[in-house]
Amino acid sequence: MSTAIMKAPKSFYHLHESLGDFGLRPVDPPTDSPLLHEWVTHPKARYWMMQDASVADVLAEHEAIEMNPHHFAYMGLYHYRARFLVEVYDPAHSELAGVYAPAAGDVGMHVLTAPSDTPIAGFTRGVMTAVMHLLFDGFGAKRVVVEPDESNEAILRLNEYVGFRPEKAVRLKDKRATLSFCTRIDFERSAAKGVPA
Repeated sequence: MSTAIMKAPKSFYHLHESLGDFGLRPVDPPTDSPLLHEWVTHPKARYWMMQDASVADVLAEHEAIEMNPHHFAYMGLYHYRARFLVEVYDPAHSELAGVYAPAAGDVGMHVLTAPSDTPIAGFTRGVMTAVMHLLFDGFGAKRVVVEPDESNEAILRLNEYVGFRPEKAVRLKDKRATLSFCTRIDFERSAAKGVPA
Protein backbone atom coordinates (compact mmCIF):
# COMPACT_ATOMS: atom_id res chain seq x y z
CA MET A 1 0.00 0.00 0.00
CA SER A 2 1.27 3.45 -0.95
CA THR A 3 2.18 5.78 1.91
CA ALA A 4 2.56 8.83 -0.35
CA ILE A 5 0.24 11.73 0.37
CA MET A 6 -1.71 13.02 -2.62
CA LYS A 7 -0.99 16.62 -3.54
CA ALA A 8 -4.33 18.38 -3.90
CA PRO A 9 -4.72 21.74 -5.65
CA LYS A 10 -6.31 24.54 -3.61
CA SER A 11 -8.50 25.43 -6.57
CA PHE A 12 -8.84 24.51 -10.22
CA TYR A 13 -10.25 26.19 -13.33
CA HIS A 14 -11.35 24.70 -16.63
CA LEU A 15 -12.72 26.57 -19.64
CA HIS A 16 -15.04 24.32 -21.61
CA GLU A 17 -15.08 25.18 -25.31
CA SER A 18 -18.88 25.40 -25.53
CA LEU A 19 -20.19 25.65 -21.95
CA GLY A 20 -17.69 28.14 -20.56
CA ASP A 21 -16.33 28.46 -17.03
CA PHE A 22 -15.96 25.60 -14.57
CA GLY A 23 -14.15 26.04 -11.28
CA LEU A 24 -13.46 23.89 -8.24
CA ARG A 25 -12.64 24.86 -4.66
CA PRO A 26 -12.39 22.78 -1.48
CA VAL A 27 -15.69 22.18 0.31
CA ASP A 28 -16.06 24.33 3.41
CA PRO A 29 -18.08 22.00 5.66
CA PRO A 30 -19.87 24.59 7.88
CA THR A 31 -20.82 26.80 4.94
CA ASP A 32 -21.55 24.17 2.28
CA SER A 33 -23.26 21.40 4.27
CA PRO A 34 -26.83 22.80 4.07
CA LEU A 35 -26.65 22.99 0.27
CA LEU A 36 -24.90 19.61 -0.03
CA HIS A 37 -27.62 18.15 2.19
CA GLU A 38 -30.23 19.27 -0.36
CA TRP A 39 -28.27 17.55 -3.10
CA VAL A 40 -27.48 14.21 -1.44
CA THR A 41 -31.02 13.71 -0.10
CA HIS A 42 -32.64 14.40 -3.49
CA PRO A 43 -34.11 11.27 -5.16
CA LYS A 44 -31.66 11.69 -8.06
CA ALA A 45 -28.77 11.15 -5.62
CA ARG A 46 -29.96 7.74 -4.38
CA TYR A 47 -26.66 6.10 -5.32
CA TRP A 48 -24.91 8.30 -2.74
CA MET A 49 -26.90 6.38 -0.09
CA MET A 50 -27.52 9.47 2.05
CA GLN A 51 -31.26 9.82 1.42
CA ASP A 52 -32.05 9.89 5.14
CA ALA A 53 -29.06 11.99 6.20
CA SER A 54 -29.48 15.13 8.30
CA VAL A 55 -27.54 18.35 7.77
CA ALA A 56 -25.48 17.33 10.81
CA ASP A 57 -24.67 13.99 9.12
CA VAL A 58 -23.48 15.78 5.99
CA LEU A 59 -21.43 18.20 8.09
CA ALA A 60 -19.80 15.32 9.99
CA GLU A 61 -19.05 13.49 6.73
CA HIS A 62 -17.29 16.50 5.24
CA GLU A 63 -15.44 17.36 8.43
CA ALA A 64 -14.07 13.79 8.36
CA ILE A 65 -13.03 14.19 4.72
CA GLU A 66 -11.33 17.51 5.55
CA MET A 67 -9.22 15.76 8.21
CA ASN A 68 -8.31 12.78 5.98
CA PRO A 69 -5.03 13.24 4.05
CA HIS A 70 -6.17 10.64 1.49
CA HIS A 71 -9.63 12.07 0.71
CA PHE A 72 -10.69 15.46 -0.69
CA ALA A 73 -14.01 17.12 -1.49
CA TYR A 74 -14.47 19.97 -3.96
CA MET A 75 -17.43 22.20 -4.62
CA GLY A 76 -17.82 22.48 -8.36
CA LEU A 77 -18.78 25.88 -9.74
CA TYR A 78 -20.38 26.62 -13.08
CA HIS A 79 -20.30 30.29 -14.01
CA TYR A 80 -19.26 30.86 -10.38
CA ARG A 81 -22.33 29.17 -8.87
CA ALA A 82 -22.18 25.88 -6.91
CA ARG A 83 -23.52 23.17 -9.20
CA PHE A 84 -21.67 19.91 -8.46
CA LEU A 85 -19.64 18.00 -5.89
CA VAL A 86 -16.45 16.03 -6.52
CA GLU A 87 -14.77 13.65 -4.09
CA VAL A 88 -11.21 12.58 -4.84
CA TYR A 89 -9.48 9.77 -2.94
CA ASP A 90 -6.44 7.55 -2.87
CA PRO A 91 -7.66 4.01 -3.74
CA ALA A 92 -4.79 2.51 -1.72
CA HIS A 93 -6.42 3.98 1.39
CA SER A 94 -9.97 2.90 0.58
CA GLU A 95 -11.96 -0.31 0.45
CA LEU A 96 -10.83 -0.69 -3.17
CA ALA A 97 -7.44 -1.80 -1.87
CA GLY A 98 -9.16 -5.08 -0.99
CA VAL A 99 -10.53 -5.74 -4.49
CA TYR A 100 -7.67 -4.73 -6.81
CA ALA A 101 -3.98 -3.82 -6.53
CA PRO A 102 -3.73 0.01 -6.59
CA ALA A 103 -0.82 1.32 -8.64
CA ALA A 104 1.21 4.47 -8.03
CA GLY A 105 -0.63 7.38 -9.61
CA ASP A 106 -4.11 5.85 -9.26
CA VAL A 107 -6.71 8.41 -8.17
CA GLY A 108 -10.32 7.59 -7.28
CA MET A 109 -13.29 9.88 -7.89
CA HIS A 110 -17.00 10.36 -7.17
CA VAL A 111 -19.10 13.12 -8.75
CA LEU A 112 -22.61 14.43 -8.08
CA THR A 113 -24.39 17.15 -10.03
CA ALA A 114 -26.98 19.32 -8.30
CA PRO A 115 -30.65 18.72 -9.08
CA SER A 116 -32.01 21.33 -11.47
CA ASP A 117 -35.41 22.36 -12.79
CA THR A 118 -33.80 23.85 -15.89
CA PRO A 119 -31.33 21.35 -17.33
CA ILE A 120 -28.50 22.68 -19.51
CA ALA A 121 -27.77 20.64 -22.63
CA GLY A 122 -24.48 18.78 -22.23
CA PHE A 123 -23.95 19.99 -18.66
CA THR A 124 -23.17 16.66 -16.99
CA ARG A 125 -20.74 15.84 -19.78
CA GLY A 126 -19.12 19.23 -19.28
CA VAL A 127 -18.86 18.58 -15.54
CA MET A 128 -17.26 15.20 -16.14
CA THR A 129 -14.75 16.68 -18.59
CA ALA A 130 -13.80 19.40 -16.08
CA VAL A 131 -13.40 16.76 -13.35
CA MET A 132 -11.09 14.66 -15.51
CA HIS A 133 -8.92 17.73 -16.13
CA LEU A 134 -8.83 18.31 -12.36
CA LEU A 135 -7.62 14.75 -11.81
CA PHE A 136 -5.02 14.61 -14.57
CA ASP A 137 -3.80 18.22 -14.49
CA GLY A 138 -4.51 19.18 -10.88
CA PHE A 139 -3.76 15.94 -9.04
CA GLY A 140 -1.30 14.53 -11.57
CA ALA A 141 -3.19 11.23 -11.85
CA LYS A 142 -1.69 8.55 -14.03
CA ARG A 143 -4.95 6.61 -13.99
CA VAL A 144 -8.42 7.43 -12.66
CA VAL A 145 -10.42 4.73 -10.87
CA VAL A 146 -14.18 4.65 -10.39
CA GLU A 147 -16.52 2.10 -8.82
CA PRO A 148 -20.12 3.05 -9.66
CA ASP A 149 -23.04 0.83 -8.76
CA GLU A 150 -23.41 -1.57 -11.67
CA SER A 151 -27.10 -0.62 -12.00
CA ASN A 152 -26.34 3.11 -12.41
CA GLU A 153 -26.58 3.20 -16.19
CA ALA A 154 -26.44 6.99 -16.44
CA ILE A 155 -23.03 7.24 -14.76
CA LEU A 156 -21.73 4.23 -16.65
CA ARG A 157 -22.56 6.02 -19.93
CA LEU A 158 -20.98 9.22 -18.63
CA ASN A 159 -17.84 7.33 -17.64
CA GLU A 160 -17.63 5.81 -21.11
CA TYR A 161 -17.95 9.31 -22.62
CA VAL A 162 -14.71 10.45 -20.95
CA GLY A 163 -12.81 7.24 -21.72
CA PHE A 164 -13.32 4.82 -18.82
CA ARG A 165 -12.91 1.13 -19.58
CA PRO A 166 -14.83 -1.33 -17.39
CA GLU A 167 -12.49 -3.90 -15.82
CA LYS A 168 -14.67 -6.16 -13.67
CA ALA A 169 -17.60 -6.36 -11.29
CA VAL A 170 -16.58 -6.17 -7.63
CA ARG A 171 -18.47 -6.53 -4.36
CA LEU A 172 -18.04 -3.57 -2.03
CA LYS A 173 -19.58 -3.22 1.43
CA ASP A 174 -22.74 -1.49 0.23
CA LYS A 175 -23.02 -2.29 -3.48
CA ARG A 176 -22.01 -4.41 -6.43
CA ALA A 177 -19.82 -2.10 -8.49
CA THR A 178 -18.26 -1.86 -11.93
CA LEU A 179 -14.55 -1.21 -11.40
CA SER A 180 -13.35 0.97 -14.29
CA PHE A 181 -10.14 2.75 -15.26
CA CYS A 182 -9.19 5.71 -17.44
CA THR A 183 -5.64 6.74 -18.35
CA ARG A 184 -4.69 10.10 -19.81
CA ILE A 185 -4.46 8.43 -23.24
CA ASP A 186 -7.95 6.94 -22.81
CA PHE A 187 -9.28 10.41 -21.96
CA GLU A 188 -7.53 12.06 -24.91
CA ARG A 189 -9.04 9.43 -27.24
CA SER A 190 -12.56 9.74 -25.80
CA ALA A 191 -15.76 11.30 -27.11
CA ALA A 192 -15.18 14.09 -24.57
CA LYS A 193 -12.22 15.13 -26.68
CA GLY A 194 -14.19 14.90 -29.91
CA VAL A 195 -12.93 11.48 -30.99
CA PRO A 196 -15.73 9.50 -32.70
CA ALA A 197 -16.79 6.30 -30.93
